[in-house]
Amino acid sequence: MATQNNINKVAVEKYRQKLQLIRAGATANLNETKSDQQKRIEILKKDWKAMVEYYFPHYATAECADFHIEFCKMVEKDPTFKGFAEWGRGLAKSVYVDIIIPFGLWFRGEKVYLVLVGNNENKAKQLLSDLQAEFEANARIIHDFGEQQKTGSWEDGFFITQSGFIGQALGMGQSVRGLRVKSQRPTMCVCDDIETKDLVKNPRRQDEVVRWIERDLIPTMDGSFRRFIQANNRYAPRMIQTELQDRHPKWKVHHIKAYNASTYEPRWKQKYNHNYYKELEEEIGTLAANSEYNGEPHVEGKIFKDEHIQWAKAPNKNHFSHIVGHWDVAYAGTETADYNAVKVWGTKDKDFWMIDCFLKKSKMRAAIEWMCQYQINLPETVIIHWRFEAQFWNDEVERTIQEVEREFGIKLNIVKVPAPKGNKYDRMLTMHPYYQNGRIYYSEKLKGHNDTLVGIAQLKGIEPGYKVNDDSPDADQQAIEYLSSFIRVSSYGAPKFGERRRSDKSY
Repeated sequence: MATQNNINKVAVEKYRQKLQLIRAGATANLNETKSDQQKRIEILKKDWKAMVEYYFPHYATAECADFHIEFCKMVEKDPTFKGFAEWGRGLAKSVYVDIIIPFGLWFRGEKVYLVLVGNNENKAKQLLSDLQAEFEANARIIHDFGEQQKTGSWEDGFFITQSGFIGQALGMGQSVRGLRVKSQRPTMCVCDDIETKDLVKNPRRQDEVVRWIERDLIPTMDGSFRRFIQANNRYAPRMIQTELQDRHPKWKVHHIKAYNASTYEPRWKQKYNHNYYKELEEEIGTLAANSEYNGEPHVEGKIFKDEHIQWAKAPNKNHFSHIVGHWDVAYAGTETADYNAVKVWGTKDKDFWMIDCFLKKSKMRAAIEWMCQYQINLPETVIIHWRFEAQFWNDEVERTIQEVEREFGIKLNIVKVPAPKGNKYDRMLTMHPYYQNGRIYYSEKLKGHNDTLVGIAQLKGIEPGYKVNDDSPDADQQAIEYLSSFIRVSSYGAPKFGERRRSDKSY
């Protein structure tokens, strides 16, 4: 176990490295006149982007994104700002919230007393040291405003600059009663990455932190400037920030996704290339990528649960009684559009098997190409019944199907079926008894298959008042209902296969 002395030694070494990095950065122009210097400062005060690039070139290795500057201005204009930098992972939340914005407010003439909160005191000290090191070693800051390091007020976790900027580190939940430096009270409280993997599993502890922020942290500010910012990507369904957002609907939520889940276009395109997030999804999986980078956390099911998903080695395709591929059509292929969902299911004995699937926010052509390729790869003895709802039929769908069929040299013989009757939520719940009774299996070959995992996540999100995409479970339900129509019910009600169930009441 690491001792406190060892922890301190590591912290000192990291701080020394920060100073070295800053000193090795851009130097000040010692030959400029006082008049030119003042003109430059006044120009930088009006331009957040230029300010960042001038004073922090060691951070500005990629050009600022529009959302960075948008948030800076949002905070600057509101002296009592309360809100959240809910940006995806890798979008420089900490740099902007812990360093750029507090410095920028001070640079523009405000008196700043920053309280920086981490999930523990050591983490908070580490975060605060980034800004402290800038005041100590940044040649351009020193050139414009003089030496900032103040003897006797330059500690680990607390500092006061020569110009009066105050920075203090605080662990989450620590007492803040009477927090002040002489007559000055905090003007800005920042909570940075206070949520941990353990904390998201403990709603009671989350609620305690929420109350601490509301009743202790924010009230420690007293004056005209009372800003509160929390920086965290939203990687879990329930977090401290979601509870605060629900309790304070007027607080600002600056939610930024790292990339477009349909096109993979990065939001911070000045830093990330077009293939970065596509490759990332392939590395860690769609669910993990959407959770960490796009703020779309994986939902734990309340009706359809992890325990209902049975993985097993699937029978050979020519051993299934029937195989169906149901296509839930989506046209747009945009980030906010529905998914194109093609779910391939089969029946064997009394069980239903999820054999394969295509589930993407794509143009419909990609789904048709997938179906053609899937059919080509089937054994000659296997027939698949392709189906989709007639309500989606239009000339564009027909034209695209015909084009792709010609390209692949096959006929899908896809069938238009009437739109299902009844409420969609109620229909999807008809699958629940099959899951509960262990009659639904997933091919074990799909365990690491992104589209399958996204489909399961959608299934587990189905609950009263759900707000998740439901394209996959909707296609599942229609495929399973179609396959169940081949089950002949004996006089004992036991399922048998081979023909459709008769619709007459006497059967």
